[in-house]
Amino acid sequence: MTSFVRGIALLGFDEFAISQGLDPHTVLAEVELPDDAVDSLLSGAQFSALLELCAKRSANPLFGLQFGLHQGSRALGSLLYVIQSADTVGDALKALTQYFHVHSSGAEIHLERQGGSARLLYEVTEGDAASVRQTVELAMGIGAQLMQSLLGHPWKPNVLLMRHPAGEALGAYRRLLGTTPRFDSAVNAWVFEDALLETPLSATDERFQQLARSHIDELARITLQELPSYVQKLLRNLLPYGHITIEQVAGHMQLSPRTLQRYLQAEGTGFQELLDQTRQAMATRYICDSSIRLTQLAELLGYADLSAFSRAFTRWNGVSPQKWKQRYQQTQRLAESVAAPASPRQPRATER
Repeated sequence: MTSFVRGIALLGFDEFAISQGLDPHTVLAEVELPDDAVDSLLSGAQFSALLELCAKRSANPLFGLQFGLHQGSRALGSLLYVIQSADTVGDALKALTQYFHVHSSGAEIHLERQGGSARLLYEVTEGDAASVRQTVELAMGIGAQLMQSLLGHPWKPNVLLMRHPAGEALGAYRRLLGTTPRFDSAVNAWVFEDALLETPLSATDERFQQLARSHIDELARITLQELPSYVQKLLRNLLPYGHITIEQVAGHMQLSPRTLQRYLQAEGTGFQELLDQTRQAMATRYICDSSIRLTQLAELLGYADLSAFSRAFTRWNGVSPQKWKQRYQQTQRLAESVAAPASPRQPRATER
């Protein structure tokens, strides 16, 4: 299966591409990515192809690295919430390795400690990408900025290891990173003093930390196939608070409405269809409770008034909610009368 990377990986792409003399819309179109890609799930192969194309067209072999430095840790999107809520730099990097698959399924990050040194390793697992040089250097640029933001001051790594061969601009690497990478290495990794892992981060509200992890855990469980049921879950939770729009649901999921609709259509459904199905299921369930008034039910399902709810219910079931409820109550009474056991005859008292 083709890997994905969350579209937040293209944060700031337009402005950076323009600074490199490129038309961002043209290069996105050439690799068949939409203009609103920041809110999408992207093919890992297409993402790599975009970076390689940009490096070639701009005649800048360091395009990926410079783009990563330009983006910084912001490119990690909501994953950054969990990272920043950790207690130490080491805990933050462990959280990054644990949850990175939420951001990208086509690469892996590992943290190793050995002999007083720590290694933050990055490995591309995407098998369909023709070249990953730019993708690796992008990740290393983001990693450098992330470490600096966690430490709160410029950091001095021991060395940067990269698996691909050296390019032409070795001096440029040193100017950008403060070190010249060792190319043709066995791994891609930042190597630094492991004592830095004990550096404490700013105090974080515990409740915020729990919410951040809960949010990431939720995202980690969602696949495109599970998306419709997740949207229905959100609808059930939000409907009691009034009329629900696709903009509200998409905002909850950190997607654009257009992207959410596109994903749902890929699964053979749409927002309005899911909204109808959710309302219908909730109406059927709640109307069985004779204590709830139909006006209350209409409000609970986000309808402006009872007449709007009645029209929708009649469309779903062929009868009005009043008649449906009457029939249901009659059926229940009949079932109860049939099921009720006959009263046992009381024995006569024995005469003495």
